[in-house]
Amino acid sequence: MRLVVVFGTHKLETVRYLARYSETFQMVFVYQNESFEPGLDGAIRSALPMTQGPVALVLPDIVVSGADSAASLLAALRHTEVTGWSVVAAEERDPDILQQMGALAVVEAGGILTVGAATDKPTDPSGFNAFWGIVAATENEAHRLPDVVGKGADSPLAGAVALMVEGIVNYNTPAG
Repeated sequence: MRLVVVFGTHKLETVRYLARYSETFQMVFVYQNESFEPGLDGAIRSALPMTQGPVALVLPDIVVSGADSAASLLAALRHTEVTGWSVVAAEERDPDILQQMGALAVVEAGGILTVGAATDKPTDPSGFNAFWGIVAATENEAHRLPDVVGKGADSPLAGAVALMVEGIVNYNTPAG
């Protein structure tokens, strides 16, 4: 598994921290190209040329928890074969939290949970009942990963398999 880490001058501590995993993952460090925009979508665009095979968007300040959380990343990568996309998500009804996260409307059909709609940090969170902590895509769909977090972009997550975990904490928010 290849870990592609996008960093800027403000993230050098993250690079130092990840050094402890150098025997576990093949790591590639990419300096964020500001011509791709300074936000998370720009960071993803900077990393995509270094990826191959299925790709997972995993943010260092988001932690998943619960009984199946340890296996959730690999499960998400396996489930991309169904629709090209999958998410690891947690149920959430608090509108204040949904407005800070990648909000999802998770629906059940035939015993399978899927994403009915998705938007990043919605101004109106009504209709959303969960948020994602990890997003996975096939190699053919990975070019659309920036649209998951891009402002004004149509999210490619509609139809994605949703793998639910007990909880997700974003340490980059007041609740974290």
